[in-house]
Amino acid sequence: MNTDNNRFVPKTPFLTADALIIYEGKLVLIKRMNPPFENQFALPGGFVEIGETVEAATVREAKEETGLDIELVRLLGVYSDPSRDPRGHTVTVCYLARGFGKLKAGSDAKDIRLFGFNEIPKLAFDHNKIIENAKSDIDGILSQV
Repeated sequence: MNTDNNRFVPKTPFLTADALIIYEGKLVLIKRMNPPFENQFALPGGFVEIGETVEAATVREAKEETGLDIELVRLLGVYSDPSRDPRGHTVTVCYLARGFGKLKAGSDAKDIRLFGFNEIPKLAFDHNKIIENAKSDIDGILSQV
């Protein structure tokens, strides 16, 4: 814990928001442009800004990286393993979402692709674990398509 002029300033993990987006019956994955995991596929997401809700960050990051508007369906989970990000302790809040609009890589996404749920490659961070944990939720969404 740090103190600054007798003011308590906690040292906490960084906070990110990720989206598992279903679009046209497939999963949207971005290819990362920047380290860590440069050139690996990942779920769209990024850091929550000061004054921003996790939900708003998820929607913003999805739009910036995929070009899609998203509807948040439900919270999938909070992933907090201190070793999940080589840059340091980062906690992510991940949502299941439906995507709408035109798919286009943007922001720090080098590329964007749709994957069937039986063809998911090895992903950055702990994103394979997130997808595995969400299988029943994904099946529920796909049964409505």
